[in-house]
Amino acid sequence: MGKKNTKKIQDYDRGYNLLYKYVSFVLKLSYSKILHVGKESIPQDGAIIFAPNHTNALMDALVTLCIDCKPKVFVARADIFRNRKLAKILTFLKIMPIMRQRDGFNAVKKNQEIIDKSVDVLKDKIPFCIFPEGTHLAKYSSLPLSKGIFRIAFQAHEQMPQMPLYIIPVGLRYGNLFRYRSTIRLQFGTPINVGEFIKENAHLTPQEQINSMRELLVERMRNTIFHIPNDEDYNATYEICNAAEPIETEELLKEKGNKKKHSLERQFLANNNTLKRIEALKENAPEKARKLLELGNEANKLREKKGIDIESAAVKKPLISRTKRILLTLITLPYTLPASLLASPVVLLCKYIFTKLKDPAFRNSVRFLMNLFVWPLMLVIYSIIAIVQLPLWMALAAILLTMPAPIAAHELWKSVRLIASDIKLMRNKKLSKIYSQIRKIIMEK
Repeated sequence: MGKKNTKKIQDYDRGYNLLYKYVSFVLKLSYSKILHVGKESIPQDGAIIFAPNHTNALMDALVTLCIDCKPKVFVARADIFRNRKLAKILTFLKIMPIMRQRDGFNAVKKNQEIIDKSVDVLKDKIPFCIFPEGTHLAKYSSLPLSKGIFRIAFQAHEQMPQMPLYIIPVGLRYGNLFRYRSTIRLQFGTPINVGEFIKENAHLTPQEQINSMRELLVERMRNTIFHIPNDEDYNATYEICNAAEPIETEELLKEKGNKKKHSLERQFLANNNTLKRIEALKENAPEKARKLLELGNEANKLREKKGIDIESAAVKKPLISRTKRILLTLITLPYTLPASLLASPVVLLCKYIFTKLKDPAFRNSVRFLMNLFVWPLMLVIYSIIAIVQLPLWMALAAILLTMPAPIAAHELWKSVRLIASDIKLMRNKKLSKIYSQIRKIIMEK
């Protein structure tokens, strides 16, 4: 009889390792800025469970995967494993299925096998990643946490009591949830030492310990993200935070040390400062808070009706602040325009797929996969045409210039979109006035 295959999902795989390096490279090209905050706080003396918030479908897993060069094992909802071929691909990508409450009680009972495998991953000190919210919410908010992550953590601690085990909150903040080549800020929160937590709460029942740890993880996750309560005031609050961003940033820059901070860090601090001001108004001046939220809601509806980008709201003098972008767009037009034509098949294919998507949160995932697989095929076709039609040196030069075409095309149309949006905002006196009122109220002492 042949030897039984005992390879585990966390074991080294050469094919996976090569794909990982390529995926990491394409991911870095998918964002204009990437910032890691608190990475030095990740413990190195034990097993780790990463617990990110979930707002942007596949991209959340990819940005967590590419935190560093270490392999990681993930879990994903079990229904996507029903297709055998897809299940094999997901297993190759070191992703395991996990049942959710919505799958039914009998289905959830099958999770024990996955929990056992997860514990085995942690025993080998391979970072394990689970999205504790269970599903994604395409908002700057959060969902209740499921129990899966805590069951895995408690069972892992029981089976390896001598090895430190940590749950690391990971806050993902995208500059825009639906735009390609946006920004991403990842913050690693204060770790939860599972063994120490259980020891300190030994007087509680196991269920009470899980509930207590859940509350702690919720608190530490929210400290790492830009969190707007998902209620009737969500859109108004989001609009206010963007409108107040330029003046909040000005206030931050007056404080010592903030000039040296990354722009994404200043944006994060500015937005969270605005949230604190709104909460303070709700508590101390409810009538003023209600007026502010009414203005935010009015601005949100008017901006969306006129097709004005939210990025225009986040700068005080849009056209002046974008002078550099306008000049750069004009200077690079002889390259970016032909690049846009070359990249158009991929762009049009993405647009077609978008019409079939029910959830816009998957748009960036589609763009990423197109650039990961379809663009290289297009590049091969263009390379063959160039080599056949041109002298070798010209063909090589053309191939090199063609490689970044999707990024060049995107940057061109991003510039056109933002400039057009800025002009619309400047022409819309009513919306500009509302933003001025919002900034005045939010900064009143």
